[in-house]
Amino acid sequence: MAFEQGNNGQADVPSEPEYRYNAELAQKIEGKWQERWQQQGSFWAANTDGRLTDGSGRHADGRTPYFVMDMFPYPSGKGLHVGHPLGYIATDVVSRYHRMKGENVLHAMGYDAFGLPAEQYAVQTGQHPRITTEQNIANMRRQLHRLGLSFDDRRSFATIDPGYMRWTQWIFTKIYNSWYDPEFVRKDGGKGSARPIDELIEAFTSGRRAIPGHETDSWDSLSAQEQSDVLNDFRLAYISKSPVNWCPGLGTVLANEEVTSEGRSERGNFPVFQRELRQWSMRITAYGHRLIADLDTLDWPEKVKLMQRNWIGESHGASVHFEVETPSERKDMKVYTTRPDTLFGTTFAVVSPEHSLLDSVPEEWPDSIPSDKRALWTGGYATPAEAVHAYRLEAEKKTSKDRVDEQNEKTGLFTGLYATNPITGAKLPIFTADYVLMDYGTGAIMAVPGGDDRDYDFATKFGLPVVYTVKPLPDSDDDLSNYEGKSAFVSHDGIVINSSTEATEKLGDALSLDGLRVDDAIARVTAWLQKAHVGEGTVSYRLRDWLFSRQRYWGEPFPVVYDDDNVPHTLPDSMLPVNLPEVPDYTPKTYDPEDAETDPEAPLSRNDDWVHVTLDLGDGPKRYHRDTNTMPNWAGSCWYYLRYIDPEDSHHMVDPAECEYWLGPNHNETAGASGGVDLYVGGVEHAVLHLLYSRFWHKVLYDLGFVDSMEPFHKLFNQGMIQAYAYTDSRGQYVPAAEVEEHQDGSDTTYTWNGEPAFREFGKMGKSLKNIITPDDMYSTYGADTFRLYEMSMGPLSESRPWNTRNVIGGMRFLQRLWRNVLDENSGEVKVVDEQPDLKTLKLLHNTIHEVTEEMEAMRPNTAISRLIVLNNHMTSLKAVPRSVVEPLVIMLSPIAPHICEELWEKLGHAEPLSSAKWPVAQEQYLGKDNVTAVVQVKGKIRGKLEVSPDISADELQALALALPAVKEHLGGKPPRKVIVKAPKIVSVVPQA
Repeated sequence: MAFEQGNNGQADVPSEPEYRYNAELAQKIEGKWQERWQQQGSFWAANTDGRLTDGSGRHADGRTPYFVMDMFPYPSGKGLHVGHPLGYIATDVVSRYHRMKGENVLHAMGYDAFGLPAEQYAVQTGQHPRITTEQNIANMRRQLHRLGLSFDDRRSFATIDPGYMRWTQWIFTKIYNSWYDPEFVRKDGGKGSARPIDELIEAFTSGRRAIPGHETDSWDSLSAQEQSDVLNDFRLAYISKSPVNWCPGLGTVLANEEVTSEGRSERGNFPVFQRELRQWSMRITAYGHRLIADLDTLDWPEKVKLMQRNWIGESHGASVHFEVETPSERKDMKVYTTRPDTLFGTTFAVVSPEHSLLDSVPEEWPDSIPSDKRALWTGGYATPAEAVHAYRLEAEKKTSKDRVDEQNEKTGLFTGLYATNPITGAKLPIFTADYVLMDYGTGAIMAVPGGDDRDYDFATKFGLPVVYTVKPLPDSDDDLSNYEGKSAFVSHDGIVINSSTEATEKLGDALSLDGLRVDDAIARVTAWLQKAHVGEGTVSYRLRDWLFSRQRYWGEPFPVVYDDDNVPHTLPDSMLPVNLPEVPDYTPKTYDPEDAETDPEAPLSRNDDWVHVTLDLGDGPKRYHRDTNTMPNWAGSCWYYLRYIDPEDSHHMVDPAECEYWLGPNHNETAGASGGVDLYVGGVEHAVLHLLYSRFWHKVLYDLGFVDSMEPFHKLFNQGMIQAYAYTDSRGQYVPAAEVEEHQDGSDTTYTWNGEPAFREFGKMGKSLKNIITPDDMYSTYGADTFRLYEMSMGPLSESRPWNTRNVIGGMRFLQRLWRNVLDENSGEVKVVDEQPDLKTLKLLHNTIHEVTEEMEAMRPNTAISRLIVLNNHMTSLKAVPRSVVEPLVIMLSPIAPHICEELWEKLGHAEPLSSAKWPVAQEQYLGKDNVTAVVQVKGKIRGKLEVSPDISADELQALALALPAVKEHLGGKPPRKVIVKAPKIVSVVPQA
């Protein structure tokens, strides 16, 4: 041992050996290997055609592809804390393991760089969002590089890069120029597919397909505006004028998924109102059934599949057409219902305040209003128009949650309109009520107060009839008298009553449902509706079309211009990308959060030279104006995995041959028939938004022939969270966690900060909680390998776990023991021997190889680490460490702690880097565990021993113990009073008293 000189010149202060593995040496080793990996392109994946090579013509050469990736990170200005890298380290471990198996691994990292935080910072400081974002990316890239992640850095990009933005805009044009043909048979045999819009135009032009709304006209006779309007109803990306989520406090509209269940914005918690605005939407509902059905082909956590199924919300029912007589014409009020059997109990109808029928109310109140209910039905307004206008204003002030809250009092007004029940011919008064939402179903309901609680409450308040059409089953203890005059009888099962009609010339055949069970009645009435041409069986979805416009600056501009007639035109590929212009002010115009009557103003509208342009789109130069909305940040994150395949390809969004190699159906042994990324790791918080949007875009691209896999991500893994303790003082204010001291007094633990009591709580890690620990802190104190080792050993990857810096040192000690097993700390010389291991060591080695391989395949690095620790500790007990044992150990540890293992590998005399070494294979003859000795006690004294398998069950061990002659003798032929078994080592028998 070396010593430092004390103050008196005596050698009395011990110092560390010169070659001891510590934080300082770890940082030197890590810097060395990170630089070498980058120089050598150690983690460069090879494409099939040799593009993206290292200059030596590296090709895939028939190797099995393995595509592993992390969910797209947003580069925050706060940088990473130790909770963020958990998933990144996990995918890196998997990537390194699969490379050692000889697979061609694609592992890259990009940046989801459009987002509100950078724009908000630009609003506050005036600094362009691009500058802020690129600075954040540089910092995040530095932190990730220092972690030693094995990314193919040539494939990195950000969504704000013009070359990437070009292809995002290109995909939008393809979606815009497509429609969904439900009858088209896809190449996978399924029915329904996106098709080029030109095919639909040709069908209209040839007369093979009737033109909706223009059945007697030819296509060429329609004006450009009329043609555009017809196609807009079919396009997968279309302009909608329908109720949207308008958030005055943010100055923008929001998708349904960005609104909380309380009807407020997820970001900022501002109130959100229903407004009718002209916006871009994506027809994701056309893919509702496929998005549900194809979940069965994916290796995803069942909870995520369930979340998507519930969000999409497929239901089967019927669309029913009610004829409405308006002052100008007869109109069709379409209603979707899952219970068409209750049509006989429909006594009124209700439409959403946003429904278009309310634009056609009569000028005067009809005389048919019951005199005793006139004030109640009309609200005291002089005309229906005044009543509807006032009610619409009141409805806009309410959140969606408030409107559907069953605890709230039902409000509504009569519209002056009547609908004809298509089965009974009865005239039904049409009310408007805010508990009916326009973005659910058709915005109109057939009210059945005898079978629906909300309808019953409404009918009771407004004095409307209640008819029961279902009674409880005969063998139940229930009876309809328990409900009549009291409440609705809400049940999907029962016996149908009061449901019959006579045959009439107008209504067609007679229909009777009386006596049927509900499901049988639904089938019969649906068939009748279809035969009478007043309804049809329909599948409906809770999912709404995706609102795709944002009134923001920092996002992808739409590749669309409008002519003088406001007809949209997509720009040709040669004019892409459309880059963001400079604007004098990045701030979206925001308003009083409670002012629902305001309108959005997009920042892009402030650059007139950019908005108004002269372009030649094929028919000579003309003046156009650009769309001043931008795409949501989800656009770039919908397809980024495809661009990892070759971000330098300027001719394709993705090359078909490369896409087939990396993502195609059954492209490797683990990929399913639907194809997709082999492993996708990210948080469960993206279960709906990102994953649903990505699946939709991918399916459109699949239908159009640009990709050949039906799904983007075959296997999904949700990592848990790293949580942390936070501390507050007596005032409840958070104090720096790193400065808190822990005190142990017997079984009691207390905490102090600056000598004053502190109180501990457990939860997230965050700046406001003053408990953030950064990776940079870990790198400087312990080194990246120790940090990686600790995060992977904390517990199962899928579970959340508490961070405790005090426990990190355990990983450092394990690596130090490994270092000492290979090298002499004083001389730095290798001390392993080329001797044959003994049988016990061979068995432990090969069982470790077998077990660690299983754990790595199952993404259980924590248990793999525990087995490697056992093997390493065993080597510490040997007089000399055999090379044939330590080298497999170094290889198996290297995916988790790559830098120290590369250094040891080099010290062991290998010229080739460890990153290209082959994963060890266990030899069968050494597998299987040795027997263990089980001690059998009677009344606390040892009466026998058994050699048993370490996997023996408690029942088996008990039976063997009770069969021992010595045990039988001490029991005296009587059954034991009690047997305590701790398999596989102890059996304690208690005889009868």
